[in-house]
Amino acid sequence: MVAAASSVPWAVGRFFGTRWAWPLDFGCVLRDGRRLFGAHKTWRGLVAGIVACTLIGWLLGPGWRTGCGVGAAAMAGDALSSAVKRRLNRAPGAEVPGVDQVPEALLPLLIFRAPLGISIEVALVLTLVFTLLDLVITPLRHRRRSQ
Repeated sequence: MVAAASSVPWAVGRFFGTRWAWPLDFGCVLRDGRRLFGAHKTWRGLVAGIVACTLIGWLLGPGWRTGCGVGAAAMAGDALSSAVKRRLNRAPGAEVPGVDQVPEALLPLLIFRAPLGISIEVALVLTLVFTLLDLVITPLRHRRRSQ
């Protein structure tokens, strides 16, 4: 489910472009002069990630409520990563290994480990696997975007 929360908003963004891409932070600029989340975090992506996880939860077994919660927690982790990157003066879309992956995977896996039937150790291993896979896949995704 976490992979869907990460991938579906990106795919929806590629498909729809700027259509319905309302900023999640409403354009809020903090005292440091930077946006709270940045232009890549949209309500469209939030909804897409949550809906994708809800459907996967419904279809694959843990239930739609768990899927919805996992999606919401993954999107919250992703938004947190974005806010941290803005404070680090990184441009929207700039990759920061670990910061981009860990909150998005670990937060939902820890919160929903009981309904998912996983231990803390399994949540940590799954977060590591998600991080490594994302680090391999992201450069390929960016290369396709520039072609």
